[in-house]
Amino acid sequence: MERVKFVNHKGKNILLLDFSNCSCEEVLRIIEESKKLIETQPEHSLLTLTNVEGAHFDSKVVEAMKDFTVHNKPYVRKGAVVGVTGLKRIIYDAVMRFSGRNLPSFDNIEEAKDYLVED
Repeated sequence: MERVKFVNHKGKNILLLDFSNCSCEEVLRIIEESKKLIETQPEHSLLTLTNVEGAHFDSKVVEAMKDFTVHNKPYVRKGAVVGVTGLKRIIYDAVMRFSGRNLPSFDNIEEAKDYLVED
């Protein structure tokens, strides 16, 4: 299964960053793979949907997520996150504060996609 891919929703492309059910090592690998693709895109052009449902996090992943979120800022026009529950809420809040980004979290992928494509 591809973890970093474009999906079409209502005629618009969304970059899906799928960290769902990943180990810490997998999350770190997907971050690096994602960075390479994201930095090839025009500034302020991307709609991104990050799915962290069931993903595992440790201190190394949290630091990598902070760096990743800052790295992506120039390229992302609008972003959303799915799967922010329990302790991930604390990590999410810390990453948002650190990065100065506002990526709303949603309960499911369809709600997030709808948000991303609305003008």
